[in-house]
Amino acid sequence: MARDDHFDSKMRDAPSPAPSYRHGMIRTVMNRSDWATLLALAVIWGGAFFCISVAVQSVPPLTYVWLRLTIAAAGLWLFLAWRGQKAGLPRSIWGAMLLLALLNNIIPFILFGWGQTHIASGLASILNATTPIWGVIVAHVFTSDERLTPRKLAGILLGFGGVALMIGPDLLSSIGNDVLAQLACVTAALLYALAGVWARRFRKQGVTPISVATGQLTVGALVMLPVALLLDRPWEQAFPPLPAIGAIVTLALLCTAFAYILYFRLIDSAGATNALLVTLLVPPVAILMGWLILGEVIDPRDFAGMGLIALGLAAIDGRLISLFSPAPRRQEA
Repeated sequence: MARDDHFDSKMRDAPSPAPSYRHGMIRTVMNRSDWATLLALAVIWGGAFFCISVAVQSVPPLTYVWLRLTIAAAGLWLFLAWRGQKAGLPRSIWGAMLLLALLNNIIPFILFGWGQTHIASGLASILNATTPIWGVIVAHVFTSDERLTPRKLAGILLGFGGVALMIGPDLLSSIGNDVLAQLACVTAALLYALAGVWARRFRKQGVTPISVATGQLTVGALVMLPVALLLDRPWEQAFPPLPAIGAIVTLALLCTAFAYILYFRLIDSAGATNALLVTLLVPPVAILMGWLILGEVIDPRDFAGMGLIALGLAAIDGRLISLFSPAPRRQEA
């Protein structure tokens, strides 16, 4: 009996286990919360290409990337401090975090920033919309639970066709000009796909989405600091105008810090392939925002393109198709 009392006293004196981040299994079919997150990301990133175009007209691409990452990282650290929350980033994951920052921030931001000094933002958004195509290929090769299916591939091709239709033949006819800039944007899209799959590892290690976002942005900012100082020499550049400053701050706090929290949460719940679908929604959201806010005219082909995107997303989700599939026959005893 004394032995049991001794054990009970040890249990009472033992420290409570550290809280860890837990999440259920990845859903291959998105629920309402996942779709809401996807649409929110599309709205946020729908204006990002316009902001990038404004920023890089006045700020060198490397300095723009460093400022965007630094402001975004500082915003997240202040947010964590305000909430009294620790980042919870053990030393063992910082190597993986560096690779994530390279794939998801540093190299793609530089490539898109440089590319949009040579090509239109609309064409850049088309090339960015190849991300989910790369995503299903990368996920098929490197994961066991996000395999490529004919339905998923058909849905992504339908969605990409809708994006191309909405942008229109005028911009599509420019494909082939400024080839290096276009290759830069396609390479960035491939890196985004690789990053989406790589980010899944942090879920298994109990790292929260906000901590993943904070870690990758912090690493990215530290890496870009000497690069921007050595190559751009920003102190020799003219002070950027107010619109460029506003564009960079918006990109940093809204399109980067806040958006990445949503993005990594979506990867945690619905997987990399589904999260990367946001790039298909960015062009139609941008067109709709132009219609609602700026009074721009919507062309009939825009509605056709939105229809193709909707069909593609429905095919990928699978639930709408399942309604028309014949129910399996029950075996007679």
